[in-house]
Amino acid sequence: MADTPTVGRRTVLQAAFTAPAVAALTATTAPEASARTSPRDPDDPRFTIAVLPDTQYLLDEGGSDPEPVRHTLRALLQRPDVVFLAHLGDVTEHGTESEMRTADAVFRTIDGRMPYSVLAGNHDVPGGTDDQRAATPYSRTFPPGRFSRMGTSAGFDAKGYNSFHVIRAGGRQWLLLALDWRVSDQGIRWAQQVIDRHPTLPVVLTTHDLVSADDGDAVLSEHGRRLWDGLVRRNDQVFLTLNGHYWPPGRTTLTNDHGNAVHLHITNYQDRYYGGAGMVRFYTFDLARGVIDVETCSPWLLTRGSTVPEVETARLTGDADRFSVPIDFRARFAGFAPPALPAARPASAVLVKDTAAYWRFDADGLRAAGTDGGPVAPGSVARDLTGRGNDLTVELIGAAGPEVLTWSADHHDTAPAHASLRFGGGHGPDRGAILRAAPKAPVNSARFESGYTIETFLKLPEPFEGDHAFMGVLSWEGRSGDAGKSSGWSPEEPTCSLNVSGERFLQFVVYPVPTDADPTSWSHAVPTGRWTHVAVVNDGRRTTMYVDGAKISRNASEESKGISTLGKPFVIGATQFALRYGHGFYGWIGDTRIVARALRPAEFLTAVPGR
Repeated sequence: MADTPTVGRRTVLQAAFTAPAVAALTATTAPEASARTSPRDPDDPRFTIAVLPDTQYLLDEGGSDPEPVRHTLRALLQRPDVVFLAHLGDVTEHGTESEMRTADAVFRTIDGRMPYSVLAGNHDVPGGTDDQRAATPYSRTFPPGRFSRMGTSAGFDAKGYNSFHVIRAGGRQWLLLALDWRVSDQGIRWAQQVIDRHPTLPVVLTTHDLVSADDGDAVLSEHGRRLWDGLVRRNDQVFLTLNGHYWPPGRTTLTNDHGNAVHLHITNYQDRYYGGAGMVRFYTFDLARGVIDVETCSPWLLTRGSTVPEVETARLTGDADRFSVPIDFRARFAGFAPPALPAARPASAVLVKDTAAYWRFDADGLRAAGTDGGPVAPGSVARDLTGRGNDLTVELIGAAGPEVLTWSADHHDTAPAHASLRFGGGHGPDRGAILRAAPKAPVNSARFESGYTIETFLKLPEPFEGDHAFMGVLSWEGRSGDAGKSSGWSPEEPTCSLNVSGERFLQFVVYPVPTDADPTSWSHAVPTGRWTHVAVVNDGRRTTMYVDGAKISRNASEESKGISTLGKPFVIGATQFALRYGHGFYGWIGDTRIVARALRPAEFLTAVPGR
């Protein structure tokens, strides 16, 4: 902590992708570390970095108790999700040889068993010096050689007060910079060299003094402003900074020179009961959900009694201690590490056995494919790439203008074609666009009594504006009543359709061939602003819907064999009711395939060879 502290508080594909291998910049290079006993999958999109702030009041030769810190370190060894521990400085109160001997003994708890970093705070070294100082009890206790058994330790500066670490987690590598409490110009140049030699790695910067807080958003300290201007703001790779020194905890978000957010957090609990009681903060990265979940507790106090100070301090749940930071990791890192996405696949790669129809909207499947955002004119043809004659022709509904259907280069990461169609939506029979099969196309009359799989990719706009309740994704035209079906609701709906409800639930409703029922499956609310893969699989007896490869819960319980088609056209982009089109689709639709048998998820269009 500072001699005169200030006070305050406040609040990351489809995501995981592989980054290029790291090239190490070292003043001291570390060999491979001995592994932790707990197994961990380095490709798991969920992992945790633990943060341990100022422990100085517990490592004080004037009278303290190192056990809470030791207990915290032992507790971390029991959590296989914790991939790294970052200490934020002020390890000890006075930085004496005696205190450093205690610190040495405490950190031996995890030496060789968990990778970690430490950095000097103003209580660990002479406060008036910077990172060019001579050797100190701190630097002799935590020299580069101490970290040589850690596979993450990648290098130190010449004086040994600044270090960097490369962490493999979430299917990629991350760079953690551990900088001295007072970084000199030489230190900033060294840190810039480290970042420059690892140009594709996202950076977490840790130091002792960067922001403070006072009843709200954190603000840059004087030294923090120097670090921000001299290093952080110009390096887009730095997306998160962590520091101690001041209390209370707080956070803020600043915009760097590249127009991207940088999250700056202060965490320090030495003012709390028992000198902070070994308080640790967990930063749990969830790349699949696009968020960092943060929680704070004292593992030592969680095992103890129920006195008021212990209970109040054991687990902290205030806004500054327990929160989430939403981050679109892919978009945030795109400027320096664009994702390695699968290449487009030719139609021949996905024309599996029994494919009845396959449409895609790149140049192979749609001759009108061209300029992103350009209109797709009525009469344009999306070819059935099976060659079975199920070509679809673009038609506009009612008074719709050319903007109601446009070509787009946007696509699901794993879609075979890197293209889609953007439907402008519409309510009632006066606005919309459809792709309609010719009157005698085979798909119009196919009944699929041995089973079927219908797949498509769709994306709803963000924000999702207007009334688009029960807009159609795809359907067969006609009235269920004309097929002799009367489910008790209405004979006016078609015999098979995939729709999106007002709550954004996917609805697949089908009238089977032999029975007078309408088995309907309902998904959860699908997200906006993100591509979704939908597959409806029927094995000749039951229908199962999958969303992004996951089976939904509200699949129809009735038996369902085939589709009671009437020979009426198959359509993408809307659903009829009483032979009139209702809400036209609002959003993007990509590759669409119908297979005359039940496919396994491993056979869906999302199955990219080698991934």
